[in-house]
Amino acid sequence: MASSPLYSSGARGVTRFLYLDQVTAFFVAILLMSNVASSAKILDLGFSLFGIPLAFDGGTLLFPLSYVFGDLLTEVYGFRASRRVIWTGFTVLVLSWGVFFLLRILPGEAAWESYAGSAAFDAILGGMSSGGIVLASLLGYWMGEFSNSAVLSRMKILMQGRMLWVRTIGSTLVGELVDSLVFVGIASLTGVFGWELFGTLVFTNYLFKCTIEVLMTPLTYLAAYKLKQAEGVDTYDVGVTLNPFISGFVKEKTS
Repeated sequence: MASSPLYSSGARGVTRFLYLDQVTAFFVAILLMSNVASSAKILDLGFSLFGIPLAFDGGTLLFPLSYVFGDLLTEVYGFRASRRVIWTGFTVLVLSWGVFFLLRILPGEAAWESYAGSAAFDAILGGMSSGGIVLASLLGYWMGEFSNSAVLSRMKILMQGRMLWVRTIGSTLVGELVDSLVFVGIASLTGVFGWELFGTLVFTNYLFKCTIEVLMTPLTYLAAYKLKQAEGVDTYDVGVTLNPFISGFVKEKTS
């Protein structure tokens, strides 16, 4: 078994994978939208589980899908491709913080100030513009996604490609736990969420995200199968380092 490159050879020379760009685009779009939603609203389902109210930030509705796409990236294209996409998402998050920060410090137009105003902007998008939600998202996302990808990559080799459902759910249990603890912890430290919500948000985020992963497993199976067929690749990361600090834009030596 050998690790496949980010580019595959075809009859006309070197060609890109057919769907890697699309998977990357969906991954980054979900990541960006979930971060805006996290700052915009806290949801409350109106009931409790084990005495803990089921309240969570709006981004929790979308963010679990990034782990589904992350699973597909690692399963089909390998850790190197996944690492490259994770760093792409990281860069987009940094750029989004820069845009919202600039919007926050620039003066508002008079009519806009009368019906909306800077106070409303800060209340809803303050996390995105002050950096609190972005710092939490950056570190939580970075640590969680790399944990998920690394665990899935190594489990695939150890299990010789069998039982995809065990690998996707198992890696998600690790990645989502890391992400939820880091994200909610840093968001609470920076004042985006109150500390009284810490336990509730960690529990509900983790439970909800892992539940979504389980429910999406049949679709993950189907998507992985179709992508492998279309791309003509099934990557095993033999000899590939799991060092996250290699961006993927520089060719990596493999054994």
